[in-house]
Amino acid sequence: MVLPMVLLKLADWVWYHLLANSCRRAARKVRNYSSHKPHQPQPPSFPSITKCDVNGRKSQTLVCDVFGGLLRSDSVFPYFMLVAFEGGSIIRAFLLLLSCSFLWVLDYEIQLRVMIFITFVGLKIKHMESVARAVLPKFYLENLNLHSYEALASTRSKVIFTSVPRIMVEGFLKEYLDVEDVKGTELLTSGHYFTGLLSKSGLLMKHRALKEYFGDTKPDIGFGTSSLHDNLFISLCKEAYVVNNSSTSVLPRHRYPKPLIFHDGRLAFLPTPLATLSMFLWIPIGIVIAIFRISVGIFLPYRIALFLATCTGLNLSVKGLDTSTKSDHENRGVLYVCTHRTLLDPVLLSTSLAKPLTAVTYSLSKMSEVIAPIRTVRLTRDRKKDGETMNKLLSEGDLVVCPEGTTCREPYLLRFSSLFAELADEIVPVAVNTKVSMFYGTTASGLKCLDPIFFMMNPRPVYYVEILGKLPKELTCASGKSSCEVANYIQRKLGDALGFECTTLTRRDKYLMLAGNEGIVSDGKRKN
Repeated sequence: MVLPMVLLKLADWVWYHLLANSCRRAARKVRNYSSHKPHQPQPPSFPSITKCDVNGRKSQTLVCDVFGGLLRSDSVFPYFMLVAFEGGSIIRAFLLLLSCSFLWVLDYEIQLRVMIFITFVGLKIKHMESVARAVLPKFYLENLNLHSYEALASTRSKVIFTSVPRIMVEGFLKEYLDVEDVKGTELLTSGHYFTGLLSKSGLLMKHRALKEYFGDTKPDIGFGTSSLHDNLFISLCKEAYVVNNSSTSVLPRHRYPKPLIFHDGRLAFLPTPLATLSMFLWIPIGIVIAIFRISVGIFLPYRIALFLATCTGLNLSVKGLDTSTKSDHENRGVLYVCTHRTLLDPVLLSTSLAKPLTAVTYSLSKMSEVIAPIRTVRLTRDRKKDGETMNKLLSEGDLVVCPEGTTCREPYLLRFSSLFAELADEIVPVAVNTKVSMFYGTTASGLKCLDPIFFMMNPRPVYYVEILGKLPKELTCASGKSSCEVANYIQRKLGDALGFECTTLTRRDKYLMLAGNEGIVSDGKRKN
């Protein structure tokens, strides 16, 4: 009994002294801060970025940071979370979210080191490169500061200095903003993996890196936040400007330096700490709701399934419905030509029409085939064989095809394959669009079998279906028009109905950009 009592008293004494010393040190810091505060030099006052004249700067050099400079917020957490969730796993993302409970009490440099370690330790280099290429640019573009972008675009030479890992920003800056050079924190790697540790140079200090890069030469213009570190950084420039809350405005989509057509990843929102917490609280509920929505769609009649799904928050908006549409040829079905937003397009069209349809597709996972409440048939990419298959299916009943061959999330239509126009004269164009708030129901590099589940996990997913009516005979191949003319006409008509821009990009372009392959589904393929 003596030994435990001694250990208990010893632990109590150690705890008391540690706590007392900590409180004494904290009180001393507060007292010293209060006594020295009036004597601290105030950072110089620089004009707002809105005062920057962008004319006549074609020969000048500009320097700035990405966060708090080019972007409307200086918070780096959402972009680390995107890397952790999309490039790592949901467990890594959860650990990063948990770190928020103590990050706010740490120094900014220590915060960065902690976030870098959690995000990158054990992460494959190729997964980070994929996220940097296919996921992050969307969020960077959506959060670009209009005034900062105008100043950047007005100069000839652009050099970016940032304390975040260079690999997170370099690809976007060079591809979209024509940046000449990027200086950021370098990470240690081991084989094909990140270690989560920094290189020997440590975190990049912007003012020191600027001096090393330019030497005695001063850049013409620089801008940053009103923080002491950024003031020290931009004070080394001939002209300096401050980006604050009053000087931030959104860069409109039509002014993007490059059109944002393709992007990947599951998250449809910027994952700030509060938004990420909301997501994790919703996921268990969302999984149950998704299973329910899919189950009623498989096992129950159309009207009952639609009613129950609507009760859970699904919003299906149908316009131009004409259930009397029938083929003029008694032994021939109607061909519905849809824009392609998710794998659920044919299913929701079938539900809207309240009749069974057969869908043809180029890529479909085994799981999606099993759970599909309508008949699905795979195409082979052999034009002759696919034509024979579709002809046979049309002789059996109504058929739905998505001639883009792949999904596109943004307001653009990809090039339409003209094969469908050669096979049918009874053609009904259908404009389809979706809206989600939490998860995207498509992926180029992840597990396609989870696409319907992710879409149905959204709290209030929206599906818009507009049936445009049967194409007149004089606009089909029966009147002598070529299949390409018919396909291009239908693409333009659907684009006008949705307010989308038509492109000549193809499925192959999308997958080569986002996933580095041609989009052939392998059931065993995994992202991680």
